[in-house]
Amino acid sequence: MKLYAAAAIVLLSHVAESFVHPTTTTVSVSTLSSTAEPLVEVNNDADEQKKQKRQQLKQALLGKIGSPSSNNFISDPLLVDPMTKEPLSLSLKGPILGSNAGVRLTLKSASDSERVFEGRSDAYINLLEPISDDKDEKTSVSTSPILASLLTLTPPPVRSLVANISSNSDLEYIPMRDLFTDPSVSFAYERGWRQGFAAAGFPGADKEFDLAKEYFAPVIDKKRSSGEDNVVVDMSCATGLFTRRFTTSGEYDRVIACDYSDSMLTEARRRIRADSDIASSNTQLDLVRCDVAKIPFKSDSIDAFHAGAAMHCWPEIEESLKEIHRVLVPGGRYFASTFLGTYFQNVANLEKTSNGGSDVEPSMQAFQYFPTVEGLRDLLLNAGFDDDKVDVEVIGAACVIIRCEK
Repeated sequence: MKLYAAAAIVLLSHVAESFVHPTTTTVSVSTLSSTAEPLVEVNNDADEQKKQKRQQLKQALLGKIGSPSSNNFISDPLLVDPMTKEPLSLSLKGPILGSNAGVRLTLKSASDSERVFEGRSDAYINLLEPISDDKDEKTSVSTSPILASLLTLTPPPVRSLVANISSNSDLEYIPMRDLFTDPSVSFAYERGWRQGFAAAGFPGADKEFDLAKEYFAPVIDKKRSSGEDNVVVDMSCATGLFTRRFTTSGEYDRVIACDYSDSMLTEARRRIRADSDIASSNTQLDLVRCDVAKIPFKSDSIDAFHAGAAMHCWPEIEESLKEIHRVLVPGGRYFASTFLGTYFQNVANLEKTSNGGSDVEPSMQAFQYFPTVEGLRDLLLNAGFDDDKVDVEVIGAACVIIRCEK
């Protein structure tokens, strides 16, 4: 039990507040008698003004996050179905009574009307899975935050067993992914956990942001000089630590923050709302829930791609890096920080001990344990990056800084 308690302390990483449900605004309509004709006319005029305002606000929102496609439907210029990579038509649901009111967004696949995604303009767009997904398929443990929290404390040999028994084999638990879906975890990310990375050699959020901005500058400047808008993606954004810096820097026209965890995105949105500098920024900021192994962006569409302290938490690392290479524009740049496997040696040892001395299956590991710089380079080369455009640098004891150009 001491070993398991120690493992729990080492493995726990973030912590988050409960999801804040969006409020619903209702509009009551009065019914007037036929003897009050002048009042009916006035009321109709008011209703018509409301309709016009609502339509104007809808069009303004669509103009911000969408554009007409060649098929005559509104679509976002970047977002696609994560599986088919087909464009997504965009529509809005619910009345808009003010410019600050959030609205429900519905996105449908251009080729398959059954693939429907939803989101909210004041929360995030969920492109992780369509709402019409087959319910017979396995469900991620991320949909059960309490179970995710309990499984964090479970030794590797029984993690998948507990998850399956708990839901008649309908739940799938992947530690390095589902650890961060616990609502208690997101809460602590910027309350001490992220700062602890300094022990591995991480330079701190401000310095790391400066390094990323400096590396992205040539491709961003090129876009700006040609009069085109530029786009930066903050993948595995967690609570928006770097998202907020990208947005308030004034360097980027659009910032898209992505994460697998809805609790992380909820905490990120809470912090974004509280940031007055973001409120006054001209940068378009969108939050998207997605899987990095199935990125919902068009090919050759992203200028700069950032992933801070994230790659060691990606279960499908090979597919994820290939997806990043796919979505980058020619000349686009990828900047990432992660850990060498030596930093997690104690965790790996605990896993092996609790597994009877045998190696744990990769899918049941707490993290990706990148053994060497050479191994990381090979992953990037296999993803499609050219050897002379890949730089892997170790800072301090175990912090790895990655720079790649497509």
